Amino acid sequence: MGRLAQTEGLSDVQQDILQAVREFVEKEIIPNAQALEHADEYPSDIVEGMKEMGIFGLMIPEEYGGLGESLLTYALCVEEIARGWMSVSGIINTHFIVAYMVMQHGTEEQKQAYLPRMATGEVRGAFSMSEPGCGSDVAAITSKAVRDGDGWVLTGQKMWLTNGGSSTLVAVLVRTDEEAEEGASVYRKMSTFLIEKPAGFGEVLPGLTIPGKIDKMGYKGVDTTELVMDGVRLPEAALLGGQPGKGFYQMMDGVEVGRVNVAARACGLAQRAFELGIDYAQLRRTFGKPIAEHQAVLFRLADMATKVEAAHGMMVKAARKKDSGERNDLEAGMAKYLASEYCREVVEDSFRIHGGYGYSKEYEIERLYREAPMLLIGEGTADIQRMIIGRRLLEDYKLRT
Repeated sequence: MGRLAQTEGLSDVQQDILQAVREFVEKEIIPNAQALEHADEYPSDIVEGMKEMGIFGLMIPEEYGGLGESLLTYALCVEEIARGWMSVSGIINTHFIVAYMVMQHGTEEQKQAYLPRMATGEVRGAFSMSEPGCGSDVAAITSKAVRDGDGWVLTGQKMWLTNGGSSTLVAVLVRTDEEAEEGASVYRKMSTFLIEKPAGFGEVLPGLTIPGKIDKMGYKGVDTTELVMDGVRLPEAALLGGQPGKGFYQMMDGVEVGRVNVAARACGLAQRAFELGIDYAQLRRTFGKPIAEHQAVLFRLADMATKVEAAHGMMVKAARKKDSGERNDLEAGMAKYLASEYCREVVEDSFRIHGGYGYSKEYEIERLYREAPMLLIGEGTADIQRMIIGRRLLEDYKLRT
């Protein structure tokens, strides 16, 4: 193990957890990732192993059956898992966001109903804000929920659900215009509903259809789907927090911590790309010496390592700030933006070091090259992060007149 991406100040418990995850990644994920990814096969055995380790309940409080660990511990575990295979970290990340939203915003009944089962991985989460015509414009969603007797009826189409088919609990953001006060902001006209469903595809509940997996360039193995609601009936207890009009803010809170985890995933992917590149550079020989001794390659390795270290440091800072109870939207946005951009650059540099072999599916870097772009758009595009960062900077540095 090299000296890059080390984290100071960890407790013995945190170090033990990370060591266990690292060993699991080395033994169970890295040796199997290539075959599973090329077959676009869901990593069932890996998921079962993570359930046994308690990964699905890492941040869920002990009173609900989890380990009660910090966001930092969780992010460092995600970094390790993404180093093995980024798709597996996606299975964890979406589950974590839903669990976090229930922890922070759910009623006590919702916490009791879901968190113990989420901690064991019996219930696995997915969430959805986006729709086919919206992209990053969350305010433009058209899916809606209307009251019907003592429950709700949901109608609309959602897009880009990670774990859409394999999950059994989906947090869905919809409009509840009829419940909002006159003249209320569009963001006060949105609510989050928790839909418990069977895993699978097709019409999984009356009026609820998961059409099938979206075929993607990378990020394979994990299922990404649409979700179609045509008169889905839900009880009042399905409304997250029990009050309408709070869904947008609940989702944003979840996405904020999700951005720390996307940064962690980018850090893990970049670390793996660096490892592959520096190993190959010492093995491959041209002009009578290892290519690592050619200045062009040596400089490339130096740039890669610097970016890996910088991204890791910013990710750790964002996680620690959230753990301290402080607002961290600026740091989370910076971490996600920097780590995802640096990840793309490090992966491409490793690809270049591999030369023609990097284009071959036999080599792991080919998979990483297809996976890195997803991190530029997941949990808010790079440009959205820049908008968030810029607005927060104007708040902090507002001219005093």
